[in-house]
Amino acid sequence: MDTGLKGKNVLVPGASSGIGLAIAQALAAEGANVVLAARREDVVQGEAARLPSAVGVAMDLTDGGAPAALVEAAEKAFGPIDVLILNSGGPPPGGAADVSDEQALAAVHQLLLQHMSLTNLVLPGMRERGWGRIVAVGSSGVQQPLPNLALSNIGRAGLAGYLKTLAAEVAADGVTVNMVLPGRIDTDRVASLDAAAAKRTGSTPDEARAASEKTIPAGRYGKPEEFGAVVAFLASVPAAYVTGEQIRCDGGLVRAY
Repeated sequence: MDTGLKGKNVLVPGASSGIGLAIAQALAAEGANVVLAARREDVVQGEAARLPSAVGVAMDLTDGGAPAALVEAAEKAFGPIDVLILNSGGPPPGGAADVSDEQALAAVHQLLLQHMSLTNLVLPGMRERGWGRIVAVGSSGVQQPLPNLALSNIGRAGLAGYLKTLAAEVAADGVTVNMVLPGRIDTDRVASLDAAAAKRTGSTPDEARAASEKTIPAGRYGKPEEFGAVVAFLASVPAAYVTGEQIRCDGGLVRAY
């Protein structure tokens, strides 16, 4: 399939490792110009150097002016953004009864407000040109809240509501807005969650992972590149009639329709 992504300009935050890096690699393989952003300058620039047309930008999006600075750097590198990936790390685990106001505000800023800021910066240009793709990395917790991940559940649910509303407003302008929901993808983030689960239950990380894999019909954790491929399709030209959707990439973990 010709994805039509050759020469498109893509911005991928959180791209130094894991899911973000896999997305950047998938889009670069389709011929896109990719801006990888992350806090670790040496790592993100090193990963960008391995791709055919990419630059790495060191940026911490939790800083107030960072979204505007990142978009400016991305446009300076390649031009107006055609594809925006919304991706960030997750907040620490914990139960809902223990969430403080400060923690909730931090999670909402990390998982919702910084993504809204990025979207507001690139969306007018997309609408004016009559083409654009916004793809957010969510979590299976959007559809089936995950135990001991209250902050993630709170922030990502807010993002899902925002994106669903936005999708209907911009569809006629040729801009699609979708969300991909990972289950247990084999990344450092999931390894850290397994380690936290092991500490709570008095088991080992390997035992925690094995127990988690038993809950997945596919019987294993997903590969980051499998997730990246789903995102690449939603960013493509042929996916023009898919918008306002939440696509699960979870090996069947969520049992709802």
